[in-house]
Order: sequence, then structure tokens, then C-alpha cells
Amino acid sequence: MTSGGYDPDKDPQNPGGYPPPPQGGYPPPPQGNYPPPPQGGYPPPPQGGYPPPGNYPPPPGDYPQQGGYPPPPQGNYPPPPAFGESPMPTQLSVGTAIGYGFDKFKENALVWVGIVLVAAIIQGVLNFVLSSDNVVLSLIFSVVVGVVALLIQAALVRGALHEVDGIKPGFGSFFQFGNVAAVIIAGILVGIATSIGFVLLVIPGIVITFFTWWTFQFVIDRGDEPIPAIKASAQAIASNGGTLFVLALALVGINIVGAVLIGIGLLVSIPITIIAGTYAYRVTVRGRVA
Repeated sequence: MTSGGYDPDKDPQNPGGYPPPPQGGYPPPPQGNYPPPPQGGYPPPPQGGYPPPGNYPPPPGDYPQQGGYPPPPQGNYPPPPAFGESPMPTQLSVGTAIGYGFDKFKENALVWVGIVLVAAIIQGVLNFVLSSDNVVLSLIFSVVVGVVALLIQAALVRGALHEVDGIKPGFGSFFQFGNVAAVIIAGILVGIATSIGFVLLVIPGIVITFFTWWTFQFVIDRGDEPIPAIKASAQAIASNGGTLFVLALALVGINIVGAVLIGIGLLVSIPITIIAGTYAYRVTVRGRVA
């Protein structure tokens, strides 16, 4: 029994006989021993969690300065195919090139026959008018006729380039090239080299003619100067020489057949062969074909 007459063994609410916990025996917490919080002494928190704006120094390291990135490389990249255009073939086929030339000619036959006929008339008139027994005048007239022939050839190439770009050329479109001097110089250089080659047992002349086949395409289409255009033509043709040689033989054969038909067949064969050759140029140099 504890003091005060309480017996835990006889308490019905404490069957185990454990002594009750002490009541009220805890000391009160200390009062006034803590410093009061400062009034207005804390800085306001930053808004949004970001430091205030200012001219902070750049982070350490070799980082490019603002605006210091080099411009993207510039070049004569072909534009992406427009909607409805056929994707560029990955491999050149002789039959496909000739078929392409025939199809494009058929779709614009009147214009092509007209431009070839006009070119033939111009050449014929010049050959008739510019003739002389004087050696000096004859040489000058020959140069004039030769330059006109080069410009006519360039005009036909320009028209063929329009065709492979998906544009039906009108008469004026054949003369849409501004680098006339480069065309004339390139044509003269190729002509001189070819003439020398034919003097040297013919075969070198055939080889030079073959490898300079696309000189006008590079001058007109890419804007190359004469010497770079001749080199580019030779390199491009050498990249697929076997197929292109077979194509060249086939195109020569087509023009021979056109000439046999009283020459009238050339009104058809010349456009087909020029378009087919320009198609081969586009495929070989990885341009777009419409």
C-alpha cells in the first residue's frame, strides 16, 4: 500500500498493480530566454527563384561569343524537288535517258522543232552571205559563223536544262544565259583541242569530244568559267565513262538516222539527243530531274 491509503493491488482500474504516473510533476518551460525575432531585418526572397538582372561575366571556357558562329557553307546545291517532281534516279540508264529525251520532246515538240529550224536557217543564211574569195575576209566570216554556231548550241543546251528542271521552254527561254563570253571562250577552246586531236590520227579528237561533252552544261547551269567547266566535264564523264560512252554512241546513231531522212529527221533527233545528254548530266552530277 502506498502513502495516503492507496493500494494499487486493490484498484479495479489497475489490475496489474502498477503504480500510477506522477501527476503534475513536470517543470514548466522557461519563459523569456529566447531572443525575439528581428523586425524587418530579413531581406525579401527573390521573385521566381532567379537572380536579379545584370551584367554578369560569361562562364569560364572557350565558348563562342554571341553572334560569332560561322555562316553555313554556300555552294551550288540543287534545290529540293518540288511537289509532283520525280526523285532523282540513283543510276544512269541509256534506255531511260533516251526515253526521257523523247518524252520531253513530245510534250513540247512544236517549240523544239521551231528553234532547230530557225537555227538551221540562220546558219544557212550566214554561210551564204558571209562568203568571200578574200583570205582575210573569209577568215573573219568563218569566225563570225563559228561564234553564232556556238551560241546556237548554247541556246539548245539552255532549253534542255529547262526541260530537266520541269519547265517547258518558250522561244525566248533558249537564250536565257548571261555568261556569253564564257560560252564563246569555252567553245573556242574545245574546238581548238578537238581539231588538234583529229589531226593526231582522229582517235584523240574523239576522246576530247567525248570528255568535253558537258562543257556548256557546266558553264550555263553552274556558272563555271571555261577552264573549270572543261575540267568538270571531263571529271564527271570519267566517273561513269562506260555507260556514258554507250549513250554517246546511241545518240550519234540517232542523229545519223535523222540526217539520212533528207535532213528533216534532224528536227526531231537533235532535240531528243540534247535533252537525253542533259538528263545524263543531271543524273551524273546528282542534280534534280523533273
